[in-house]
Amino acid sequence: MALFSDDLWPRAGDWPALDSFDGPVDMVLVGVPAWRTSLSPTGAHQTPPAVRAALRRYSPALMAGPIDLGTLRVADAGDVAEPDGPEGEAAVRALVAQARDRARLVVALGGDNSATYGVTQGTGATGLITLDAHFDLRDGVSNGSPVRRLIQDGLDPRRVVQIGIADFANSAAYARRAAEYGITVIGLDDVRRRGLADVIAEGLEVAGAGGGGIHLDIDVDVCDRSVAPGCPASVPGGLAAWELRALARAAATDSRLVSADIVEVDATADAADERTVRLAALCVLELLAGVGMRA
Repeated sequence: MALFSDDLWPRAGDWPALDSFDGPVDMVLVGVPAWRTSLSPTGAHQTPPAVRAALRRYSPALMAGPIDLGTLRVADAGDVAEPDGPEGEAAVRALVAQARDRARLVVALGGDNSATYGVTQGTGATGLITLDAHFDLRDGVSNGSPVRRLIQDGLDPRRVVQIGIADFANSAAYARRAAEYGITVIGLDDVRRRGLADVIAEGLEVAGAGGGGIHLDIDVDVCDRSVAPGCPASVPGGLAAWELRALARAAATDSRLVSADIVEVDATADAADERTVRLAALCVLELLAGVGMRA
């Protein structure tokens, strides 16, 4: 369906290629359509173009002010054609590193959660915050193992913070593994008891301890299944859409956040109203808003 055109209501998205800019930019999109090692059948490799299309349903404007985020320099570096496997992960690291050299924030559109591994390494982030119902500490190589793989490759687990870990979505064995690593785990109940501002402040403090950049993994299946039906592993009782958006924006206001990914959305399994893909697109804009609000 064609979208209505109004010169006074500019649309988000359709950002130019990175090589069309001279000098630094504020944010770069990178598509990482990983899917081949997913533990659940998924069409997540079709999600990056769906999110780009959904961005056009929104404006780059904040009503408090108002603030026009359209004045920020945003680029799109395109997709990694085949991001799975060792060669694919190397290609992800290379493209993300190139984007990081130019941008205050790199945002990767997944793909499944395996994308977090290459993206985090590509930006050189030394701290990790996950918004996720799951630990992602499994053995092997899959969308259930990126956090363990990063730790085994040298990421300090004491600088890993996992927000939104849910009951009945994990095993006791992996909970014990997280504790043995020294990961800071803030479960879903604690998020609600303590409040979003307190939780993300702790996440940034722990992940940012000792300097270096922070990567934010936004696994949309941390949300309630009613707002994220396109996530194979989302469960009833997860975060509300507004909570995920607020956490994304709050994290991005911190200049130590150098990269983020938005993963585990299967555009082919979404509801007819595309609510999951649209939420992913809004997370992109919340990250942009955070960058625009940095001091």
